[in-house]
Amino acid sequence: MNQIANTKGASVLIAGDLIAYIFSLIVTLSVRYGRVPDQNLLLNHLPSFSVLFIVFILVNFSAGLYDKQSVAIRGGVRSLLLKAQVINVILGIIFFYLAPVTIAPKANLIIYFIVSTFFLFIWRDVMFPVVSSSKRQPAVIVGDNEDLRDLLDEINTRSSYGMVFVEHIVPRTSVNETVIAIAEAVRISGVTVIVADLHNPNVEAAMPFLYSLIFSGVQVIDASKMYEALFDRVPLSMVGERWLVENSATALGTRRIYDILKRLTDVVIGGILGIISLTVYPFIYLAIKLDDGGAIFIHQERVGMKGVPIKITKFRGMTSDDKGEYAGGKSKLEITRVGKFIRMTRIDELPQLWSIVKGEQSLIGPRPELPPLARVYENEIPYYNVRHLIKPGLSGWAQIYHEAHPHHAVAVKDTRDKLSYDLFYIKNRSFLLDLKIVLQTLKAILSKQGV
Repeated sequence: MNQIANTKGASVLIAGDLIAYIFSLIVTLSVRYGRVPDQNLLLNHLPSFSVLFIVFILVNFSAGLYDKQSVAIRGGVRSLLLKAQVINVILGIIFFYLAPVTIAPKANLIIYFIVSTFFLFIWRDVMFPVVSSSKRQPAVIVGDNEDLRDLLDEINTRSSYGMVFVEHIVPRTSVNETVIAIAEAVRISGVTVIVADLHNPNVEAAMPFLYSLIFSGVQVIDASKMYEALFDRVPLSMVGERWLVENSATALGTRRIYDILKRLTDVVIGGILGIISLTVYPFIYLAIKLDDGGAIFIHQERVGMKGVPIKITKFRGMTSDDKGEYAGGKSKLEITRVGKFIRMTRIDELPQLWSIVKGEQSLIGPRPELPPLARVYENEIPYYNVRHLIKPGLSGWAQIYHEAHPHHAVAVKDTRDKLSYDLFYIKNRSFLLDLKIVLQTLKAILSKQGV
């Protein structure tokens, strides 16, 4: 599957980056000492640099340099790579000024980062496209919905995916007509891959024929799984009761070890951050009072796990608190001058750390919604209440990757898109995914993007 290809591509990128970092160290030492470093000189520097290599990979990971899109593009990530290198330079300087190592940071680090940036660009722009190049495999896509058409456009407009759809078959009401259309495409085009919307009733009716094709060397791929692998979200048009039942174990939290350790992480990290955050409370108090003299906190009811209402506390960033009771579907309140800053930096969320310690929220999970809005969305968006099967979070997958965040207004279309990311998290939640969300959240805050 293309998902496997992307996974292998990410592994190749990581391995290539590591080789570039190590080779850059050798070149740096050669420039510094005027000779190729011997074993002793290299071993003297490698332990401390190995720590940095791990940090660099984590920074690259959080910057999205190993995402599926980066693998597929096979280049064109120069801006991301340059930003990651700037962060790596800062972290490298901090590390070598604090760590007891023999390398002189002022001279050697400048040389190292110039050299490593050069080799990383050579690796990404020149070598990786050659290593990952492959002939595009002809395929047929079967189905008819918006998400499936997005999948078709994505594959066919990027030559680097290694696959191209030579025909799009819209399922007929008659099973025989659908079967004949697929059979003709396989015979005439000689395709060995069929990507089908297996949740479409008309396609599902042709399942016996699709099963028989397997024995002819034809690979049948579930379109929803390919869509999820490429876009990191669940295609809502392909979601139904069967999908929900298949993923109910993850959604209902039956992964005991993960759930226990995640709760322990919430208590420890939430408690530590909560205590540290108390140091900024006086400054926020002063800023809000000097701005408009209003209340410091707002207290709102939100929808928690399994639909149980929870109370959250935030620093006030609006002119008042409308408690989610929107007239005409939109709040009439305006953001304050201080509110712009504390919302952008997410300082307004700090009081929720105590809600995390109490167990009402988690550090990572779908953001809790206001009850009036949740009631609208439950009526307008199928399976919306599935997001309430797990604890809401301070940050989440949708906050990182969904660009149109609805704020203080009813936004059915945007929330529908947001739900596709929430369902992806519910299905795939793990410590690795949680770590990625944490790193991406920090990146968003530091870059002043807000989430």
